[in-house]
Amino acid sequence: MTVSHILVVDDEPDIRTLVQEILEDEDYTVQVAEDAASARQALRIRRPDLVLLDIWMPDLDGISLLKEWSEGPGLPCPVVMISGHGNVETAVEATRLGAYDFIEKPLSLAKLLLVVERALDADRLRRENLGLREQAGALIEPVAVSRTMRGLHEQVHRIASHDTWVLIVGEAGSGKRTYGRYLHRCSGRRDGPFVEVSAGSIAGTGAAQELFGSEEGGRLVYGRLEQANNGSLFVDEVADLDLPAQARLLSALNTQAFHRVGGAEPVQVDVRVLAATRMDLEQEVLEGRFREDLYYHLNVLPLRIPPLREHVEDVPALLDFYLQHYLAQEGLSARRFTSGAISRLSQYHWPGNVRELKNLVQRLLILGEGAEIENAEVEAALGGAVGRGASSLPSGLAMPFDRPLREAREEFERRYLQHQLREAGGSVGELAKLAGMERTHLYRKLKALGIDPNDY
Repeated sequence: MTVSHILVVDDEPDIRTLVQEILEDEDYTVQVAEDAASARQALRIRRPDLVLLDIWMPDLDGISLLKEWSEGPGLPCPVVMISGHGNVETAVEATRLGAYDFIEKPLSLAKLLLVVERALDADRLRRENLGLREQAGALIEPVAVSRTMRGLHEQVHRIASHDTWVLIVGEAGSGKRTYGRYLHRCSGRRDGPFVEVSAGSIAGTGAAQELFGSEEGGRLVYGRLEQANNGSLFVDEVADLDLPAQARLLSALNTQAFHRVGGAEPVQVDVRVLAATRMDLEQEVLEGRFREDLYYHLNVLPLRIPPLREHVEDVPALLDFYLQHYLAQEGLSARRFTSGAISRLSQYHWPGNVRELKNLVQRLLILGEGAEIENAEVEAALGGAVGRGASSLPSGLAMPFDRPLREAREEFERRYLQHQLREAGGSVGELAKLAGMERTHLYRKLKALGIDPNDY
């Protein structure tokens, strides 16, 4: 069970002590601060899960401090305002600045505990909902009908009970991220955050700030490691990390401590690493592209996600799941697969694995007509799916001559990179080689063009 950490900011010693004792009796960990300066320092030492912030303080009032936080990189966590001289205008301003709630003095201890519990629960749900949206329909409990996948689920539950690092290996689209999230939900860290980071985004320039945060320029920014504190950090395509980034990550995770960029004090974290890759990391080590020590740290508990062609018994259940998912999510007209269509799809080799199946279902629902999805429609859709590649290059890269130069250039870059991503099987590392681009710059370009490598 993850223990929440609460920062109490109040200039009255008796109030600070009373609130601290009450919260500690409820098994929270508590840090106290007497003014804005000590509150800022407390945030540098450790990222809290909740802040109880007094409005009237000697150096800087709580509303001004809340405004400072909200105008920076954003509130670090839910903030509950406390005041003995509150009014409607103050409460409205606090809410506008992002405060979760407003409690008046003298404190009702029952109300205080209720608001604290609700604020923490609301933040936990917000993070879960955000994660589910980012997963675009990832399953909390992945479909498992076949003996192969039922065995995988049993393995996930065994691994989840141990708090060691995990290396998740599988082909592109096989469900590595889905099973990373499922493993987290099965573990003792389930109430903590599940934070994802793409390996390519923490390589090269800007890597340190993305991963470790920053204190430069008087602004406090929490990096991915702190965001994952008391939870799990999912590192996608870990083989894409360059060697300096591998060294920084290994050092931080070995010591469970690091320095933010521009920071003087070490920051302690408690994070479980779930690393995913489609590459043969042992071969990457032999060829000098991956650190041997990091590989052995990650490979304590390997988890292989089989490609869909190894568990085709799950295809009918997966088709039904994604059919119902898109009908509910996008409000599309109801359709169903005929037995012939299901039989054909169960015989297909699925080079793109579960992701290809999911995309195929969505395409059939959006573009198809009629209550039934028949074999002929499936054959046509599969023909389009397997037809992508070098043969589709001329039409896929047709130049948009009827647009302004800037728009035409962006459209060409988008189509070019989409084509090369298909050729690279979704690997940004391979794409960087094909396109002749530096990987960090490539990630920024993909983001600017609205291209998600996970779709390929």
